[in-house]
Order: sequence, then structure tokens, then C-alpha cells
Amino acid sequence: MVKKALVCYLYTGFDSIQKINDFAKHYKKYRSGLKHKLIICFKLLDSKDIENAKKSLKAIKFEAFIDPCKINDWDFGSYKRVAKKYYNKDILFLNSHSYPICHNWVKKLFYYKNKKTVIATNASYESILDSIKLKGQIHKIIRYLIRKNKFSKDFTNFPNPHIGTNSFLVNSKYFYNYLKNKSLKNKYDTLKIESGKNSLTNYFKRKKLDIYVVNSDGNKFNEANWKFSETYMYKNQMKNIISDKYTRSYNLANKNKKNLAMKNTWG
Repeated sequence: MVKKALVCYLYTGFDSIQKINDFAKHYKKYRSGLKHKLIICFKLLDSKDIENAKKSLKAIKFEAFIDPCKINDWDFGSYKRVAKKYYNKDILFLNSHSYPICHNWVKKLFYYKNKKTVIATNASYESILDSIKLKGQIHKIIRYLIRKNKFSKDFTNFPNPHIGTNSFLVNSKYFYNYLKNKSLKNKYDTLKIESGKNSLTNYFKRKKLDIYVVNSDGNKFNEANWKFSETYMYKNQMKNIISDKYTRSYNLANKNKKNLAMKNTWG
């Protein structure tokens, strides 16, 4: 188990103050179980916005990282710069929609972390190619064929195993080395990193890293058993460690929508 743990939460100019309020509330409510350094990464915020955000964090000890980037290069761009500063450290990255929902959350995630592991709070087999649907009108058929051809170059068909990147634990050396020359100009670039043929997950596999999902029971699951962690789009997701906007959306869905989400995610 790693003794020096880093947790990085990202808060950006695109987020409402409620996001950091929610994170602070849950961070204080659930004990971490493991001593760690909390880094709050502030992105695309002026000094007034940062000071307002810090009011929500007044009862929390943290180190501020002011992202110097003045353009939107998405969450991955900020994570890359954090990874460069804290190079060769194990970092649990949390985006602005994520917060802990169980006690000992840091301890459980870092328990299995070593030099050859990546720890995810959820994962999926879903392929983005399945979301490209054929519509009836001729102009929509042409658009479908263009998009299908484009996406087929960068994404594989189902099953397409990949970790969720709303919250994940990785050694910053591997993460930075993967990202340092990557283009981050638009959402499509981030989708390729998330689940493309040359995704972050596939890079970890090429580096011979073991990739596990860890659930609130403190159990780890390899790729063949990710589904049974009950952390993402399966049953009632009762064993989440970290809540994000996708898991919350699933929890609010009706039975039919949940069944469809399960099918898209796991087949």
C-alpha cells in the first residue's frame, strides 16, 4: 500500500460554486482512512473566483495548484500539468463532478496501488461507435456514413474495455508520459483518450500495468470482472466509492433506462 498519497480535485471556470460545495461537504463527511495531500487545481478562474471557492474549503487543509493555462484544454490538460509538477507520484484525480460517498475511500483505493497497478473507481466495455445511429432522411444517412467512417478510424467496436476518467488513481509518470505530446483541441480529442484505439487504458496495457476497479467493500476486480464490482451501470451501483454525474444519472433513471444503460455498458 502506498504511504504518500495525493488526491487532486479539479475546479474550473465552467463549474458552478455548487460543485466545489458538494465536494467539500462529502470530503468532510467521509473520513479518508489514509493520510494524504489534497491538491485543488483551479482552472480558468480569476482571483475573485478562486477566493470564493476557497471559502467553501475553509475547513479543509489543501494545497492550491493554479493552472497557468489560459485556454480550455479540458480536464486532461490540467491533469497533465499537475502530473508534471508531481512527477512519479501516485495521484487520485477527481473531476469537478466527483466526490467520495463512503468512509475510508482513500485507504481503499490506495491499498492496491503499487508501481505496476492502475486503480479505477469504475470502468466500462461500452463503444462510442454504438451511439452513432442511422436515421431515415437522406441527409442524415450521409451524415451517419461520414461520422461512422471517422469514428471507425479512432474507436473499436464493442466490447471496448476502458476505465472511467472522472476519477482514477495512477502514477503520474505513466500518465504524463502518455499525455505530454497529445493534442487537446476539442472534445473529440478527449474521447479518444478516454476510449479510443490509443486510449489511456490501452496505453497502460501496453506498459504491462494491472488495471483494477475497486469498490466500497475494498475488493478489487480485473477487466473480466469489472461489471461485478457494482460500481457502474450495473444493478443499483450500491458499491461506489466515488460518485460522479454519470453514476448519479443512472441512479435517477427508471428501470427501462437502467436496463438499456446496462446493455450498452456490458452487453
